[in-house]
Amino acid sequence: MPRTASTPTGHLSKVDPVMRKLIREIGPFTLTPRVDRSPFESLARAIAYQQLHDKAATSILERFIALFPGRRFPTPDELLAMNTRSIRAAGFSRPKTMALRDLASKTLDGTVPTSGVVKQLDDEAIVERLIEVRGIGRWTVEMLLIFQLGRPDVLPVDDFGVRNGFRIAYGRRAMPTPKQVLAYGERWKPYRTAASWYLWRAADRAKG
Repeated sequence: MPRTASTPTGHLSKVDPVMRKLIREIGPFTLTPRVDRSPFESLARAIAYQQLHDKAATSILERFIALFPGRRFPTPDELLAMNTRSIRAAGFSRPKTMALRDLASKTLDGTVPTSGVVKQLDDEAIVERLIEVRGIGRWTVEMLLIFQLGRPDVLPVDDFGVRNGFRIAYGRRAMPTPKQVLAYGERWKPYRTAASWYLWRAADRAKG
C-alpha cells in the first residue's frame, strides 16, 4: 500500500527529504504504546530509570514490585503504606523514594490524572500537571505522552538521542540545541512523534 500524506510517514516524506531517506532505510513506523499502564505506573517506572542503565533499573523495579506479593504493580495506597526503608533496600535512592511517595500522594489527590481522565487532556495540560510531582520534569512527561498515551505530535527536544539522531541524519558537525531542533521540527507537525522515533533509530543505527 503506498504511503499517503495523511499518514505519519507519508507526511514526513513529503515535507522533508532527509526524513524520506530515513524512512526508506529504516522501514515502517512501528511504535506501539503501552496503553495498559496507568499514568501512576508509567511515571513510577520512569523514576526508576532516571540516570540509570536499563539493566540496573529493571533489577530495582523487580525487587520493588516483589515487595507487593500478588500484585502486577502496587497501587498508590500500597506504596504509601510500604516502609520507606524497604523501598530504599530495593535499590531506590533517597530522592527517588521521596519522588515515588510524592507521585503516590499526588495520584490520590488527583494532581496525577487517572487513565480515563488523562485521555481527555491535551499534551500541555498533562505536562503542566505532572511536572508538579517531585522528580518529574518535562522530558519524563514527554516519554509518557509518547510511549503510554501514543500522542502523535510530541518532539522531546531535550532528549539526547533525538538531538544526536538529528545531528547524524542531517550531517551536522555540532550537536544541535533543543531550540534548533524545535524550530526545524515545525515542518513535521502534526507527526513529530514519528519524526522523533526515526531520529532515535538513526542514533541507534550509528551505534552499531
